[in-house]
Amino acid sequence: MMTIQMFEKPLGMRDDFPFIAKKKAELRTSGTNIIQQAGYDLLQTPTLEYYETIGKISAIADNALFKLLDSQGETLVLRPDMTSPIARVAASKLLKEKMPVRLGYYSNVFRAQKREGGRPAEFEQMGVELIGDDSLYADAEVIILAGTILKNLNIESSRFVIGHTQLLQLILEDFGLSQEQIEQVRSAFVSKNSVGFETLAKQLPIEESRMESFIGLISTTTVEEWQQWVNPRNSKQSFLFEEMKKLKKILDRSGLSEAVTYDLSFNSHMTYYTGVVFEVYAAGSGFPLGNGGRYDGLMKQFGLEVGATGFGLRVDRLLEIMSAVSEQQDHTLILFDEKNEDQAFDEAQKLRENGTRVTLQFGPAVKATDEFSKHFSKVLRLEGAN
Repeated sequence: MMTIQMFEKPLGMRDDFPFIAKKKAELRTSGTNIIQQAGYDLLQTPTLEYYETIGKISAIADNALFKLLDSQGETLVLRPDMTSPIARVAASKLLKEKMPVRLGYYSNVFRAQKREGGRPAEFEQMGVELIGDDSLYADAEVIILAGTILKNLNIESSRFVIGHTQLLQLILEDFGLSQEQIEQVRSAFVSKNSVGFETLAKQLPIEESRMESFIGLISTTTVEEWQQWVNPRNSKQSFLFEEMKKLKKILDRSGLSEAVTYDLSFNSHMTYYTGVVFEVYAAGSGFPLGNGGRYDGLMKQFGLEVGATGFGLRVDRLLEIMSAVSEQQDHTLILFDEKNEDQAFDEAQKLRENGTRVTLQFGPAVKATDEFSKHFSKVLRLEGAN
């Protein structure tokens, strides 16, 4: 049995020390302001959801869910993502009557981690869901909005990788693959293992004359390259390809042309995506900053035959690479004792009214005054204070 030490935290949980908590608050204010300016309403869903409605529908693996029982014996889960709970809310009568509906959020989510994984089990996400619009303009809107948030956070190196789940499915079917084989290919694409993909390709019933073309699926960077796999006799493929060209035109017009790679093999580990799908990267992080895409199929599970698209950004990963361009705010420490507490309070009030950040500290309560003072840009020791 594991012995729990006094200062240990549950696996994957972490404390936010004051500096990080402050940066998160600033990021939340900045990001949610942009989300609301784009016409989205903020909402908050419960931390706990029913396993039967959210746990099973979520694209998160069952062994990554935190489960517990309520007093009625029902199995609950700590929400593993925000898309599924928001889809549940959007299916309510109140919101169903105002489709399309634009909803934004800043919330924490929970995913159990393996002991050797070293990844957080609780983290904040910020994002949006646009529900009730099945047009490519909705896809473009959420991608552009994600780019706007990143730009506002001074993350200038951000890059989007965009694919299309349904078009990829149709193309793989054209190679004569069964659904089971297609899932194997998708798994190889998710892991981004080109060597593993080529090894798998040789085990699949691909015609020798088409093998080079099949392996080439993993190396596309532009929409134009996709055309070589589009079957002109397949009207659905042709339509989706034309939609992707229109999407590219909209994103180019919005200033994202240099920031987007179009990867036909791109596939998300989130299994509910049914159309345009994307991830966001930036220099300084080896992990995606966020992901998004179209998930029309998920809405059907809540009884809605509507289009839906959105994205979520990982706040912890944003913080890791945010540019530290702003200078540290001046912070004055006023040390006082009982003889001059009135003077100290008056001085602090004057400085605060002028916009200065001030910590008012009773001097005798500080055991190591010199070390404590190093945390401030200016120290005012009133006469008689330690």
